Amino acid sequence: MPLKTEPLEEPTLNLASMLDIVMLLLMFFMIGTQFKNQEREYKIQLPTVSDAKALSGQPDELVVNVSRDGVITLNSRQISIAELEQELAKAIQNFPAQSVLIRGDGASPYQNVMEVMSAAKKVGVRNVSLAHQPRSQR
Repeated sequence: MPLKTEPLEEPTLNLASMLDIVMLLLMFFMIGTQFKNQEREYKIQLPTVSDAKALSGQPDELVVNVSRDGVITLNSRQISIAELEQELAKAIQNFPAQSVLIRGDGASPYQNVMEVMSAAKKVGVRNVSLAHQPRSQR
């Protein structure tokens, strides 16, 4: 009795249909982003409001960097403690639950970080957190 000696077919993965779907999604999103720009092309004079607060949720936390030599940075600009208090006071006035993240250099004197924490407490910031890095497991 003769046995079949035909080689078995290797399984293949046909990616043509997946590529079609990816291209269609890419075109959909590219066309969809154009609507946003078209809305701004209309010459519309928006009404003004005297006392309006944002309708959106809570903003991102404010990140205050304290460098090794005690330089304080907020939103990529150097500021003094007095200016930091003013900026934090404005943020708390707009969003009472504004959170602040303090990133102090590990080699910086602790006093520099404490001054920033004191300024935050002075203006009424309730949510202050200190950034850290976990030690690598060896």
